[in-house]
Amino acid sequence: MAQIDYSTVTEVTGSKVSAEQLQRMYTRYRFASEFCEGKEVLEVACGSGQGLGYLAKKARTVIGGDYDKNILRYAKEHYGGRISVRQLDAHSLPFADRSFDVVILYEAIYYLAEPEKFIKEAYRVLRGNGMLLVCTANKDRSGFNPSPYTYRYFSANELFKLLSQNGFSPVELYGDCPADEDSIKGKIVSVIKKAAVNLHIIPKTMKGKEFFKRIFLGKLIPLPPEITDGMADYTRPVHISHDAPNFEYKVIYAVATV
Repeated sequence: MAQIDYSTVTEVTGSKVSAEQLQRMYTRYRFASEFCEGKEVLEVACGSGQGLGYLAKKARTVIGGDYDKNILRYAKEHYGGRISVRQLDAHSLPFADRSFDVVILYEAIYYLAEPEKFIKEAYRVLRGNGMLLVCTANKDRSGFNPSPYTYRYFSANELFKLLSQNGFSPVELYGDCPADEDSIKGKIVSVIKKAAVNLHIIPKTMKGKEFFKRIFLGKLIPLPPEITDGMADYTRPVHISHDAPNFEYKVIYAVATV
């Protein structure tokens, strides 16, 4: 794979984020923690590691990995020897067969050139009854704006098929972060954002997007190195169907069992 600086499109420690972004991140790991009690857990594309410490409070062991060593340094500096963090390629996981009970891939499947390879690798390293948790942006919602360096986004139905066709069953889908377009504010923001997307004037980097975030989402705060309980409200993701397009939620989760 070509060397790409993913730090320009990744929320890393110290980045300015909105309350909604912080809530989304907290929700990801609060939800994941339900499946990690006493388990051996691998998070692929862990970024700067905000969720690793949170998961480690329940899991037996946690390993974090990411392709970008510049992003990983934040996690390594924060956790030291408390949690194992290593550079890896999601297409070829450096672990033996049946090494983990839970594998997590959050907000990263669209950066993979060959997502099927990762799904097969996740299946390989999971033990019987192991679980793969995937979280991705919902490409079907109105105002969707793809990130740079991405290859392919999946709809709810496409994500279900990808997992099901590679051996996982059952596969359950969930929606999070309702698309707030029914309120007056939501409609105004939606119209402006659609226009910005169509005119290609939304900045490509996280730093460049901070200006737009302040206008549309309000006050920004630095992203802490580790998430903790109480830092944001939590509403559990809602079970959704895989049979029809979903326009209601900004984020789609899949919970797939070996």
